Formats: sequence, C-alpha cells, structure tokens
Amino acid sequence: MNVAVESVSDELLRRFDVSGPRYTSYPTADRFVEAFTATDYAQALAQRRSGAAALALPLSLYVHIPFCESLCYYCACNKIITKHHDRATSYLRYLAREVDLHTQIIGMGQTISQLHLGGGSPTFLSDAELGELMDMLRRSFTFAPGGEYSIEIDPRTIDISRLDAIAKMGFNRLSFGVQDFDPAVQKAVHRIQPAEQVFSLVAAARERGFESVNVDLIYGLPQQSPESFTRTLAQVVELRPDRIALYAYAHLPERFKPQRRINTVELPSGASKVSMLSRSINTFLAAGYVYVGMDHFALPEDALAVAKRQGRLHRNFQGYSTQPDCDLIALGVSSIGRIGATYSQNAKTLEEYYDHLDQGHFPVVRGLAVSHDDLVRRAVIMAIMCQGHVQFESIDLAFLVDFKAYFAKELEALQALAEQGMVTMDATGIQVTTQGWFFVRAVAMVFDKHLQTDRTRARFSKIL
Repeated sequence: MNVAVESVSDELLRRFDVSGPRYTSYPTADRFVEAFTATDYAQALAQRRSGAAALALPLSLYVHIPFCESLCYYCACNKIITKHHDRATSYLRYLAREVDLHTQIIGMGQTISQLHLGGGSPTFLSDAELGELMDMLRRSFTFAPGGEYSIEIDPRTIDISRLDAIAKMGFNRLSFGVQDFDPAVQKAVHRIQPAEQVFSLVAAARERGFESVNVDLIYGLPQQSPESFTRTLAQVVELRPDRIALYAYAHLPERFKPQRRINTVELPSGASKVSMLSRSINTFLAAGYVYVGMDHFALPEDALAVAKRQGRLHRNFQGYSTQPDCDLIALGVSSIGRIGATYSQNAKTLEEYYDHLDQGHFPVVRGLAVSHDDLVRRAVIMAIMCQGHVQFESIDLAFLVDFKAYFAKELEALQALAEQGMVTMDATGIQVTTQGWFFVRAVAMVFDKHLQTDRTRARFSKIL
C-alpha cells in the first residue's frame, strides 16, 4: 500500500497530531497491575506447556541489556549509564538463572523463531559476552532456520571486526541507532557519531550478508529544523538501509530525567515537527520505500514490505514483525512479555531484578490477565494495525460475538473518520484507506475501551 506523495499534507498531519498508544500490545502496558505476580506468570507458562497448540507454535525471545557507556539526553529507555564493563558479568549470570526458571517449566529445546536484543546498548557487551549469551540461549532453546535474529547497534561501540563476530553468532538483522546526522543536533543530545562511521558500518554489514539493516531516526530533537532534517533525509536515502524507523521525540522531562538536560528553547516548534514528518514521508516514498505502517518504512524487497503486501504482518513489543503471532518470553530488567492471554513485566531496577532471582522467583512485578473483551478488541486493533482491514465475520466466528452489535458505538464513531477519508465501511467490514494508513493509530484508538473510559492521554506519545 503506497501513496501519492502529494496526498500527505501538513494540514492533514496537524489535524491528527494527538496523543495515543502505539499498540505494541492491547491492553497497553499502562494497564498492567501489581496484582499479577510471578506465580501467575509461572501458571501461564505451565498452561502453555500443557496446551497441544503450543507444541506447534514457536516462541519469540526478547533480551534487555540495560547498560550504556554514555547518556543520550533524549532517551526514554530503561538504561544504566556506566563505564564499568564488569557489571555485565553479573548480569549475564542472572539472565542464565532467569532462563533456567523458564526451562524448568516449559522444558528444554522450545523452538525460537525470533530473537531481539535491545537496551540500553546490547553492544555494550564484549564479543565474548555476547557469545556467552548466545551460547546460553542455544543450550536452552532451538533456533529455527530462517528466523529473525536481530540486535540493536550503537555505531559508537562497533567496528568491522565486531560485525564479523556478530554475524558468526547467528544474528541476521541489525538496527543502527542514528537519530540524526547533523553535528549540531548530535551535540545537543550528547550523541556524537560521524555519518562516515555509519556509512562504513552499513556497507560492511551488506558485504557480510546480513538480511536486513534498519536505521532509527528521531524528529523533533533540539537544534533540528525542517531544513537540517531534510539534509539528514538525503543522507539516509543515499545510505539506503533496508528499513527505516522514524520516531517523534516526546519531550517529557518530568518522567524521563535525562531529558532535563535538553535546552527547551532549542526544541523545534510543533509546525516544524509536522513539516519534518511530512518531508520524511514524502522523501522516503519518492525514494521507493514502502510505508509499512506506524513509523516504519522498508524497501519493496525487504521481508517486512513483502509481509505487508501478503497480509502476514504482525505486531509485538518490538514493533512490526514478519513472524507469526506467538508467545514472547522477555528476559532481563524491565522487559515485557506475553504468554497466552497474559502480559507480564519484570522489575525495573537491577537490585529488585537480582533480588527476585536470588530467591528463586521469576522477576515479574506486574502484568495482566486478559479478559474476553480485551481479546476481542485486541484482535480488531491488531487487524487494523497490521492488515489495515477487519472482516466482521472473522471476528464473529473467532469470538462468538455479533460484531455490528458488539461494536455499535465504535462503528458510529468511525463515521467521522470515514468522512475524512481515513476508512471505508460496508456490510462486511472496515478497510483503512491508503491515506488512512498514515493515521492508523487514530483508527485503532476507536476500539480501545480503556481509552474511551479514561480520556487522560498525556502519558502517551503523539500518534504522528
């Protein structure tokens, strides 16, 4: 689903410049409760083990590495700034304990079709430590041929020899944190990395046969302007990564302490941010990228774009994925997982994370057992977010409901979006239009019951 460049106007982007969830899950993580405990999580794992369907369904793994050597002022991730690399030794030991707790319940050798190392900076770990981590995971799980095995890369911590090591470990996808190539912007956010360094690393990654290279960009950072960001966009087009993730910077210094170091007078205006987004969309489309959905672009031959065309796109806590919708085991401090009809999150501090594992318990401190209504709405929201359409009959049959009666209020609310050209509706279903795909979060929000009952959206980022 591509779109004519002139159809994404600044006026339209301004109209939908509202706050809302990213729907990496439904219900969203802000709905998790402390009443969901490590015992509940263990029960969910046991139920998965006993379920016949689980034997045929692969798992997804996420491992959170919280350490970074230096602080990026825009960062809203759970991270620990340290130059003491020996802290990784203890962390790996506790990760092994957490894996052992899982295999005691689900058994050894469960099939993994997707692995993602995030952070923090996973490349804070040395090659030997990354190798130790991968060896430990391979002893406990079976990695499926053709799976997606990805790692987030801080270009400042990597050279070509490290790329060789990462390739030998079995990673086939890389994500480079770039954010912006402009030196003034890099200085303002305390992340200096010359463009030449990134170009060299991406070229080397291609030579080594990595299946996909992603580049992360952020618009709305201090010292950015539409003109300066246009220069960065031109460099990204020249770099031509397989995938591009384009995020809006949300300045929330009351929630994220590092952002207090940003000089607010240097932040671009709302109009400038809209202009940057508009220029980004139109630049990438003109360069031949497919808009996959919600911040993500991919070259037509990339697996993500292919999955989008074929209706095989899925979504989890790492964003869009080509892998089938499956249970996600999340390892490490603050990580969020999904098993069956439950979500769970680990302790957010190292001290608490270590303490739970020292006691022989899963480090889960909150989560949610999903209700039948949540499951119905999750199916609708994910169909909108991933396929761009919902067939009423498929929901009726899967959940034994009458879609039109069950969602009568939502269908009425959708009329406003239909009048604005975001969706079309008929007797059989809802279809997001080519234009509406750029505002798909606004469509999905109509079916979010929790959002309907709680109109306080300040905790969410802008949907654009």
